[in-house]
Amino acid sequence: MPTMSKFSQKSLLGLSLLAALVQATPTVSLNFDYRGDKVRGVNLGGWLVTEPWITPSLFDAAGDAAVDEWSLCATLGPDQCRSVLSEHWSTFITADDLTQIAGAGMNHVRIPVGYWALKHLEGDPYVDGQLEYLDQAIGWARAAGLKVMLDLHGAPGSQNGFDNSGKRGAIQWQQGNTVEDTKDALEALAARYEGDGDVVTAIEALNEPSIPGGVNQDGLKQYYYDSWGLIRKASQDTTLVLHDGFVPTESWNGFMSESAGVWYVMMDTHHYEVFDNGLLAMDTQTHVSNVCSFAQDHLVTSDKWAIVGEWTGAMTDCAKYLNGKGIGARYDGTFSNSQHIGSCEGKSTGSVAAMSEEERSNLRRFIEAQLDAYEKGNGWVYWTWKTEGAPEWDMQQQIAGGVFPNPVTSRQFPGQC
Repeated sequence: MPTMSKFSQKSLLGLSLLAALVQATPTVSLNFDYRGDKVRGVNLGGWLVTEPWITPSLFDAAGDAAVDEWSLCATLGPDQCRSVLSEHWSTFITADDLTQIAGAGMNHVRIPVGYWALKHLEGDPYVDGQLEYLDQAIGWARAAGLKVMLDLHGAPGSQNGFDNSGKRGAIQWQQGNTVEDTKDALEALAARYEGDGDVVTAIEALNEPSIPGGVNQDGLKQYYYDSWGLIRKASQDTTLVLHDGFVPTESWNGFMSESAGVWYVMMDTHHYEVFDNGLLAMDTQTHVSNVCSFAQDHLVTSDKWAIVGEWTGAMTDCAKYLNGKGIGARYDGTFSNSQHIGSCEGKSTGSVAAMSEEERSNLRRFIEAQLDAYEKGNGWVYWTWKTEGAPEWDMQQQIAGGVFPNPVTSRQFPGQC
């Protein structure tokens, strides 16, 4: 990893930009009151950044080598990849989806987008064209009365090594020009929607940079400072969202705080209880207790607005390709070095309607506990709105099947936290 000396010159430039922009918190009003109102929303995952587990048909059709969007396009070639993805972009999310989301009582959608939609890098197999669909979504959100959190989900070199960054494998973000290229993409994103502040009320600088995986935290902090400056060039009232990098959210206390003259900054933490053998073995009540404790430990204690920007009702990792295409599940013991806990039948693919009554009840109970827990902070954004058949994750199915509250403030299991 780069040493701090590699960042020193950029740090001086970034701090100079920050010093030029820092002032007392402005009197401009927020187009969404993150200080007083709760974020209630859902991610449009798997749409403009594809993921094998959300739309396995796209990746199965391309063959075994297609394990992420990078290899999907490398396998298909640019013309066919553009054709396949354009069909997906135009059909997977429509205006009706946003109408349904608003109708269930939500106020936000978080929309992931990759850097490659905004900046082409030589040697990349990615195709662009996503932005015209994102433009449409901003209009649909405006018509539905929803706010949009734009989320830079994939950075050059991958900031976490997950397929959801566009390219799974080694983390190479912060090497070469990758950080500068990421800033270019973020600046382009902010500039494109600077006139849409009534809808685009927040922009996330980078999704899930993995500090435990090797991302240099000091370098990440500098990127966050620079991101704030870039966002402020486009807008004085857009909230900058910072992912906690998989370290405790409250450990960022004192960083980019209002007391330092840095305004409208939100922390985003993601909470899943399916990527660990011990968590998977727990019963529903223990999962409920966990999320209630999580909120008290990490949301309530943050000195900035804090949301859970990704979470799920899932209590297994059974969804097809959830851990990566060609990789099994911990729950049924098909994942390397895992032990069998239970069967994935009906959970790897299927529907909410096909679940047993007990499974449906437990799913709703866990979802409701998380809704209550995360509203002890500044709110929540569910992952994800729709899938091709992962019932533990598919909010659209869950609402239709009565296991996600509709409206989202209704409760069958009140007072769990």
